[in-house]
Amino acid sequence: MKLIIAYIQPERLNDVKQKLNEKEICKMSVTNALGCGQQGGYHEAYRGVDIEVNLLKKVRLELAVNQEFVKPTIDAIIAGARTGNIGDGKIFVLPLEECIRIRTGEEGSAAIG
Repeated sequence: MKLIIAYIQPERLNDVKQKLNEKEICKMSVTNALGCGQQGGYHEAYRGVDIEVNLLKKVRLELAVNQEFVKPTIDAIIAGARTGNIGDGKIFVLPLEECIRIRTGEEGSAAIG
């Protein structure tokens, strides 16, 4: 079992969800996030004052998947999120020690589905 965390551009969310659905991966958590990476940010003038905006809007996806779905999940996220520009995002893959479905009490791979 793995926990896949991806940070992507907000406008790419629908494309990523579509690519995941095509691979029959539909269980995910989505959170709005702020962050900056290689693109750094930008400067903006507000009422004559120069403001540095270095925390940009991102979307954080979290998907708990069984081992056989790790590669298809990563491929789908990349296919939906990639534009070729700086700021496309990052994917992190972490080991997932345990998963428990609260409703039924199932544990492990069966709880992920």
